[in-house]
Amino acid sequence: MRPALFSRGPLAVWAPARSHSSANAFRGRPSVWGRSAIRCASSIQSGHIPVGENEGIIYINNIFPHRLQWLMRGPLSHIQPFEGLLAKFNNPGVAAANPTSIIKKAIPKDLDLEIKDVVTRYKEGGAFVKYAPKSKMSDETIKNAIHEHLKNNPIKPWFNPFLKVDADLVRGTPWIEDLYRIPSQTLKVEFLSTSPDTSGAELTQESLYSLFRPYGKILDIQSQPSDSKVEPRYATLLFERPRFAVMARNCMHGFVVSEAGGGGKSGTKFKINYERKIKLSMIKDWILNHPRLVIPAIAALIATITVIIFDPIRTFFITLKIKSSFQGEENPVLEWVRRQASKANMFSFGKRRSDPRGLAAIWEDRQNDIAQLRAWLTETADTFIVVHGPRGSGKRELVLEQSLKDHKYKVVIDYKQIQDARGDTAKISRAAAQVGYRPIFSWMNSISSFIDLAAQGMIGTKAGFSETLDAQLSKIWQNTAVALKRVAMEGRRKDDKDANLSEDEYLEAHPEKRAVVVIDNFVSDEADNVVLDKLTEWAAGLTSSNIAHVVFLTTDSSFAKPLSKAMPNQVFRTIALGDCSLEVGRRFVLSHLDAEAEAGNNEGEQHVKRKDTLSGLDDCIKVLGGRVTDLEFMAHRIEAGETPEAAVNRIVEQSASELLKIFILGMDTASPQWTREQAWYLIKSLAQSKDGLLLYNKVLLGDLFKANGEATLRALEQAELISIGTDQGFPRYIKPGKPVHRAAFQRLVENKTLQGRLDLLILSQLISNENSSIAKYEAELQGLGTLPKYPKELSSRIEWLLGKIHGSQFKILKYERESASLSKALQKEH
Repeated sequence: MRPALFSRGPLAVWAPARSHSSANAFRGRPSVWGRSAIRCASSIQSGHIPVGENEGIIYINNIFPHRLQWLMRGPLSHIQPFEGLLAKFNNPGVAAANPTSIIKKAIPKDLDLEIKDVVTRYKEGGAFVKYAPKSKMSDETIKNAIHEHLKNNPIKPWFNPFLKVDADLVRGTPWIEDLYRIPSQTLKVEFLSTSPDTSGAELTQESLYSLFRPYGKILDIQSQPSDSKVEPRYATLLFERPRFAVMARNCMHGFVVSEAGGGGKSGTKFKINYERKIKLSMIKDWILNHPRLVIPAIAALIATITVIIFDPIRTFFITLKIKSSFQGEENPVLEWVRRQASKANMFSFGKRRSDPRGLAAIWEDRQNDIAQLRAWLTETADTFIVVHGPRGSGKRELVLEQSLKDHKYKVVIDYKQIQDARGDTAKISRAAAQVGYRPIFSWMNSISSFIDLAAQGMIGTKAGFSETLDAQLSKIWQNTAVALKRVAMEGRRKDDKDANLSEDEYLEAHPEKRAVVVIDNFVSDEADNVVLDKLTEWAAGLTSSNIAHVVFLTTDSSFAKPLSKAMPNQVFRTIALGDCSLEVGRRFVLSHLDAEAEAGNNEGEQHVKRKDTLSGLDDCIKVLGGRVTDLEFMAHRIEAGETPEAAVNRIVEQSASELLKIFILGMDTASPQWTREQAWYLIKSLAQSKDGLLLYNKVLLGDLFKANGEATLRALEQAELISIGTDQGFPRYIKPGKPVHRAAFQRLVENKTLQGRLDLLILSQLISNENSSIAKYEAELQGLGTLPKYPKELSSRIEWLLGKIHGSQFKILKYERESASLSKALQKEH
């Protein structure tokens, strides 16, 4: 029969079952084992094995694998018996399958012993065996007999054939505990007194060596420092192997050293525990006590791991993003699908439209610009290419759909989309998404900021977990530059005629191999702009290193300022796009309508009727000017069944409503760089001008633009209310921001009620300005009047101040008369 366990968990007290076979193996009687089981259960409760007269204990080591405590505390804590599991996985030919067999082999058969208890120690890999000799035999004789037997008949454990089962006599009082204490090769031996009136004597290293050396080789013995005040006194013993320490601890715990052995008058008792060489608590304490070193080191380690693991992945995804701009011919599968769809005409009925927007007329007029841009992309020049023009002039279409139509690699970055994002995290996410930089853990930046804030409060400095927007953008652009260079070098072969060139020389010699980076919606910002600075610096690096061509698309006339900061010694290649001519605009509208007619079902008479409705088209185009977006909108309205006059009227009304909302009514909640009075002054002046132009200097000299007038006009130009024309690089005239704006200005001025109200606001503003000037002059006169003696040198200054006051007062009277007249006119309206 199999043995039985009387407890679960890491500690199990084992007793043989009541069978004649097991009893005969140990020279015992079957009736003893039941009583033994009861005594074993009581020893667990007390923590000790009771030893009576003529009884002894032997500890047998290396029966089980060491450190099984984690297993018995976990999911196997309710499985019993454990020996049964060992028997299933054990090899009986190598060693015993259970404690019964091991002990049976370890104890010589010729010893006349009665085995009373067996207490297994799974975490230490052994078992205590309590015996009672039937004949008069000393414990020393029994120990020597067992040693001689194991020497002549070694037992190899089933879990490690290189070890041997060992046994020795227990000289102390073993402590049967089930605490979570993992055995180690270091023992801490405390010296306790056997009497409460005295203290234990501290044994010398020589005495400790003689007592513990029989259990295994000792590497070192460390006595407690003499100046230490820790009680009780102790010493540490370092054994060569953990199994030696296990044997010494189980055999010598509770051993009492007599006075003759150096234990003092009342004797000294050993208390032995395992001690790890390096305590985890020591590491934890060191980490907590040195945060200035540990926290930055952890941050640096995390950053290093991130670079090593994620940077190659991110560069790979950026490369895929760049290559996704391939034409369909680059992928044979996609090209085959495209051809089949074209042949079957499965998605449309009728003739396939090659120019859905009818922009052929526009591109015919701009063939020189398209050819010029294509030529620049095949030349080596370390400078930017800038395509400048008002919104709606077709910059993006000209570059991406015409000039770069056959270019292999291109990346489009929308600067405005990045800049308009709220918060650093959103800016990082949008910048990464536009170039294919992933994985991106932008949400970690917020968490890292809190960690840095806590670290700053604890150690006084930031730990470096969080990275600034500057650093994150630098990473994104740097990885993008690596991917761009890798893509440009892909076509290089070892057998090329210029294979001996370096990478930089190869890129300089082959500008056609470089990718094109298109930065759309580029806007100059006077404020400190991290996104602008990092983007222009990165673009300058790409251009100067011949990694890629960089094309800026912008509506801002002051684009040269930030670009010159990034490349101060270069002249930019610029293409200025304006509104198309009236003839080109007419051909664009007609071609757009023809394309719509071919795509639809209107044929024959319907097409002729559409042509008949185009009377007055030239006059309508003159009103809209050559802005492509406005002409396209008019063509759509005509296609919907409206006449050209009705379509233009709708466009003008919509434009007037937008101007009124943005520049007049919206000023109650916004606080831009201009006032509604300044905006209305320009609207009214341009509407009443014969040629639709105002002299730039004349506007600046006006009373409304005396303070910071140039900045106001630039801001209004950026908002597309006006457009500033130049002559040899200097501002010369002011015109409406869009051609249709002049008609919208006139439409607003025709509203007499609106005009009267806003004129009153202008007069009120002018009166307020003159009153402020008079108050300033009067304050200076009052200061001069307080002088004790009237100096004659101040006469001219006083006369000048009085003249200024008179002139301002004259203007105030004039403005008040005009204001009174406008008020009467407004009161008469119904």
